[in-house]
Amino acid sequence: MSGFRRYTNLAATIHLLRTRNITLLNPATWDDKNDAYFMAEYKRYKSAETVLALCFAESSETYHHWRVFAHGPDGVCIEFNREKLLAAFARDKRIAHGPVTYKMIKDARQLKSIELEELPFLKRYPYQDECEYRVVYVNPSEALQHKDYKLKLAWINRVTLSPWVPKMLADSVKATVRSIAGCEDIPINRSTLVENESWKALTSRVRGAS
Repeated sequence: MSGFRRYTNLAATIHLLRTRNITLLNPATWDDKNDAYFMAEYKRYKSAETVLALCFAESSETYHHWRVFAHGPDGVCIEFNREKLLAAFARDKRIAHGPVTYKMIKDARQLKSIELEELPFLKRYPYQDECEYRVVYVNPSEALQHKDYKLKLAWINRVTLSPWVPKMLADSVKATVRSIAGCEDIPINRSTLVENESWKALTSRVRGAS
């Protein structure tokens, strides 16, 4: 089974690696206001003081993920071992998790009702390329802006740097990440999504060119 990919930035990556914590955050600031509204309504229906979430991609890297969630030279993709990460969350009974379901508006209009626990895992169909898996934390009595969960560095399969980080800077970034205690052997590379020499070499095999 494929791992979970978390698209983020370099500062958040360094924080995660140094503290060995993965952090669930308040969804109120999410760019997708429909999604943020659903999470706010879920919190209201639950009469909860806190609802936090963390999102992962279940697909291989795509241009969409880099462009939307980790655009620019400081973007980073951290790939986690799926089973081990979920096992860590499973120890907390206040956690719910699952894949996001994507629905078209015309289909949503035909729904007479939905289950309350479906609400945090519904998004509009145009977002389906995200292939999102979501972890949701609910606290009925304590107001929190974030929640940390301990993780082991061995649960990280690899770290991929942004395809837009200049090649001459990538080695320095790799060295900085590997200088963090315990990170010496974490596979780390620069994405070649937007410029791949093997792909470009395909043009040398063109037939019939004049």
